Amino acid sequence: MARWRNGSGTLTFTNSEGERETEIPLRIAASYRHRSRGLLGQDGIDGALLITPCGSVHSFRMRFTIDVAYLDRKLQVVAVRTMKPGRLGLPRLRARHVIETEAGAMAGWGLRPGVRVAIAQGDGSPGHGAGSVSDHLPGKP
Repeated sequence: MARWRNGSGTLTFTNSEGERETEIPLRIAASYRHRSRGLLGQDGIDGALLITPCGSVHSFRMRFTIDVAYLDRKLQVVAVRTMKPGRLGLPRLRARHVIETEAGAMAGWGLRPGVRVAIAQGDGSPGHGAGSVSDHLPGKP
């Protein structure tokens, strides 16, 4: 499994129609402390936040409505939900990662269930989230 670090990166995917490739600036929350904090206390986000590992989220104490994309081990979108502040999201059994952003952004980007994303860590160092998680699974060259 990939070894993620807190920091910045890039989320890249081709929308479900295969029309255009989208690159989104990404913050990565991999430590317990950063995962717990998430977007709490913020008024918005430029780009998106990857929380890993993560199978469910809540929006208690959030100041704005968010879009949440649940990703499986191969970084394929399992579900996309919009959550108002003060909600508890249902756990997704196949989800291993979560992407959060401001409400409406994912629809604008074309991020839907079935779309596979790639995530590059800011420094691009191998073995620390560069490429996709599936590139670092056991048995992969």
